[in-house]
Amino acid sequence: MPRTQPRSERDAQPDAPARSLERVITLPQAIALYVTAVLGAGVLLLPGLAATTAGPASMLAWAFDALLGAPLALTFAWLGARYPDAGGVATYATRAFGGAVGAAVGWMYLVGAAIGQIIVPLIGASYIAQPLGLGRNGLFLVAALILAIPIAANLRGLQVSGRAALALSALVALLLLAAALVSLPRQRLAAWTPFAPHGWSAVGVSVVLLLFAFSGWEAVASLGGEFKRPERDIPRSVVISVAIITVLYLAVAAATIGARVYGSPTLDSVSVALLLSGGLGIGATVIAAVVAVIVCVGTINAFIAGGARLGYALARDRSAPAWLTMLDTRGTPVAGVLLIGLFAECGLLVSWLLGLDANFWLALPNTLVLLTYILGMAAGARLLSGGARWLAALSLLLCLAALPFTGVSFWPALLIAAAALAYRWLRTRVARRQASQT
Repeated sequence: MPRTQPRSERDAQPDAPARSLERVITLPQAIALYVTAVLGAGVLLLPGLAATTAGPASMLAWAFDALLGAPLALTFAWLGARYPDAGGVATYATRAFGGAVGAAVGWMYLVGAAIGQIIVPLIGASYIAQPLGLGRNGLFLVAALILAIPIAANLRGLQVSGRAALALSALVALLLLAAALVSLPRQRLAAWTPFAPHGWSAVGVSVVLLLFAFSGWEAVASLGGEFKRPERDIPRSVVISVAIITVLYLAVAAATIGARVYGSPTLDSVSVALLLSGGLGIGATVIAAVVAVIVCVGTINAFIAGGARLGYALARDRSAPAWLTMLDTRGTPVAGVLLIGLFAECGLLVSWLLGLDANFWLALPNTLVLLTYILGMAAGARLLSGGARWLAALSLLLCLAALPFTGVSFWPALLIAAAALAYRWLRTRVARRQASQT
C-alpha cells in the first residue's frame, strides 16, 4: 500500500506518484503477489458450499470466476499504475465519475471487507472445532480469538511481511494440492450425476457465491507503478497467476464433488480437511486445522490493514467521518483498525446469539464486491485507452452477467451506497455553510 500524499499535493500533481515510485517488482515477485492476494480462507469453505448449491455443475461457476480474474487483474493493474493511492477502486471511480460515485464504491468495499472478517474466523474455527471436538460455544470462542490476533497486530503496526505472505500462499497451495491428490482413490464417476440437480440458475448463484474466493485481484493494483517492466510483466504475471489459481481451485472443487464430501453445513465447512483425513488419516485433519488458522489470521490481517487505509482515504476526501483519519505515531490508521475489528467481533457475537454461521454472511459481501468490480471496470473503460479499455469493457460485461444472481442481497448493497451518498452530501453541505460564514 503506497504512502498517501497530502490532498493538496495530489490535486496539484495527480500523476506524480506513479512517476516517483521505484520500479523493483520482477515477474516471479509479481506472480507471488497475485497468488498471495487471491488464495485465502474462502477456499477452505466454498468447494463444499458451491457443490451443495449447484451440484457438479458448480465446476462451471469455478471456471467462470477463474476466467474473469485475468481481465479484472489486468484492468486493476493498469489503473493502479496510473493512479496509485490508498483509496484503490474508490480513487478510480472518483477519477472517472466524480466524488459521489467514488464514495459509494469506497463504502461498499469497506463494508464488504468488514463483513468478510466475520466469515473468515468462523472458517478457521470450524477447522479447529472438528479435530478437538469443540461444541458451538467453543467454535465461536476460537473464532473470536483468531480475529483478535490480527486486530492486535495491526494496532501495534505489525503486518505480514512479503516473505511471510508468500509462505502463507505456498502453504495454502500445498494444502489444496495435497487434498486433491490424496482423495484420488475415493473419486467416483457416479458422483457427477446428475450434473445440475438444482437447475442451471444455481450455477449463476454459485458464480456470485465464489467471488469470496476470487476477490483480491484489486489488492495488487496499487503496485502497478512499481513493476520493473510493466508492459511485459503485468500481463504475463496475470496469465500465469490465473493459471495457477485455476488449476488449484478446480482440482479441489472436483475432488470435493468426486468424493462427495459436501451436502450439509457441517460437511461444507470442513470439506478440505475431510479430503485430507480420508486419504491420510486423522493426523491430516490436525494439519489442515493448523494451516487453516494460519491462513485465516493472514487473510484477516491483510483485509484489516487494507480496509483501515481505505477508511482513512475516504475520510481524507470527506466521504467518511473525520475521525477515521486518526493515525498513531507509527502512521497506523488506528481508528479504521478498531472500527473494522470491533464490527467483526460484534458480528461474531450476533452470530452466536442468533445461531448464524459463516454461510449466512456470504451473500452481502459478495454482492458488494461485485458492485465494486462493476464500477471499477466502468471506471477503467472510461480512464484507460487502447487494449486496456477493451479489457475493462469485457470485465464489465462479465460482471454484469453475474449481477442478476445476487438475489435479495442486492437491495441492502444499494442502501449502503445510498447511505454513502447521503453522508457525502450532508458533509459537503455543512462544509459549504461553514465556509460561507467565515
